[in-house]
Amino acid sequence: MEFEPVIGLEVHAQLKTKTKIFCGCSTSFGAPPNTHTCPICLGMPGVLPVLNKKVVEYSLRTALATNCKINNESRFARKNYFYPDLPKGYQISQYELPIAEHGFLKIETDGIKKKIGITRIHMEEDAGKLTHDPSRPFSMVDFNRTGVPLIEIVSEPDIRSPEEAGAYLRQLRSIVRYLGICDGNMEEGSFRCDANISLRPVGSETFGTRAELKNLNSFKHVEKALHYEIIRQKEILVDSGQVMQETRLWDPDKNRTTSMRSKEEAHDYRYFPDPDLLPLVIDDTWINNVKKALPELPNAKIKRFIKEFSLSSYDADQLTSNRQLADFFEDCVRQFPDAKQVGNWIMGPLMALLNAKGKTISESPVSARELARLLKLIDDGIISGKIAKTIFEEMAQTGKAPDQIVKEKQLVQVTDVSAIEKVVLKVLAACPKQVENYKKGKTKLLGFFVGQVMKETRGKANPKIVNDILKKRLIN
Repeated sequence: MEFEPVIGLEVHAQLKTKTKIFCGCSTSFGAPPNTHTCPICLGMPGVLPVLNKKVVEYSLRTALATNCKINNESRFARKNYFYPDLPKGYQISQYELPIAEHGFLKIETDGIKKKIGITRIHMEEDAGKLTHDPSRPFSMVDFNRTGVPLIEIVSEPDIRSPEEAGAYLRQLRSIVRYLGICDGNMEEGSFRCDANISLRPVGSETFGTRAELKNLNSFKHVEKALHYEIIRQKEILVDSGQVMQETRLWDPDKNRTTSMRSKEEAHDYRYFPDPDLLPLVIDDTWINNVKKALPELPNAKIKRFIKEFSLSSYDADQLTSNRQLADFFEDCVRQFPDAKQVGNWIMGPLMALLNAKGKTISESPVSARELARLLKLIDDGIISGKIAKTIFEEMAQTGKAPDQIVKEKQLVQVTDVSAIEKVVLKVLAACPKQVENYKKGKTKLLGFFVGQVMKETRGKANPKIVNDILKKRLIN
């Protein structure tokens, strides 16, 4: 019997507000434990929460960007459960009336486009963080994260492969980063994902028993965990066994999931409307104002880059992978209008440099303006592409302008035909065997001769002139 996976994803995105969702405490990361707390986020008796308006605005941005229907009235609810990192004994969330519902995202895998439904988006507060002491039987709790605003984005069970799950998550993360509401850092937990997966016979409309997967802190881990779980559940079903409803943890060191706790029945969180918070009423004027302020989103930008700059789908996808990178590209193209060459330099030398230094495009030591100036020097024939890479490295290290480096190091490209011809004749005279082999049909040796000439001129000779002279001399 053939089986197909049924996958749904629950994503928590931590919002980039300066203060928490219901109080004025800072949300900044890395402060000493329990220093960003107050009676409100600690749930002291008699305190009252006050909703952060920016959280609502960020939620509206996400809802509009994911084609959701925004509810003009939504309500906060108390989700009741006990855990040491939850000081109030309940979490303020939304249940029956979330801020948005019934949206979708369009994804593409292996050239096939598909629409993935979004069940709901709701606002809630984060819990604290437990730290377990490995040498003593103690756990310590840090409440700095308590009350940090989250939105939970719940997909429909429309995903049918780990690859589709990865595409959906990448698309969603790209959107929240473009909107400026979340940094999308899965490793630090500001963009977290739980996956629900079950198997059913191909053609069946009935869902199987699902497992919930946690501890998925990268796209690669999500896809690997789902692949593993598909194999595990299939083996159980083929042997006429029964898949248990449970929560499982992904172990990236062993590349397997392990049982965390059983979920024979759904938890009863005893949701009820929070009596301290009024219903949230959002009028159409507010929604329209947020819609007008939305930035160009990733899919729209990809289409525009393909049309406006004649880029390939791959290049457009790479250059729009985050908003800052796309802005850097466009800024550079405005000053040097060869989009293909700009894209190649950004995706090549610049990204290699940033990855090596562990920096983002916004931290680039070479600005868009200076990169454009470097490319213009190549285009004007002042320097060769090879010399340009050396200059680029110098720019990154010193912060100097490219023309300044060219002047200081006397790197101006040699375009004097007679001077280059002398070097060519010298190289050919020194390599009689290679010349003979070239004339016998081994034309790939042209690259060898070019390399020798460039070596003699320390990379300064104009490559086009070198090629032209070599071809003429090697024919004779």
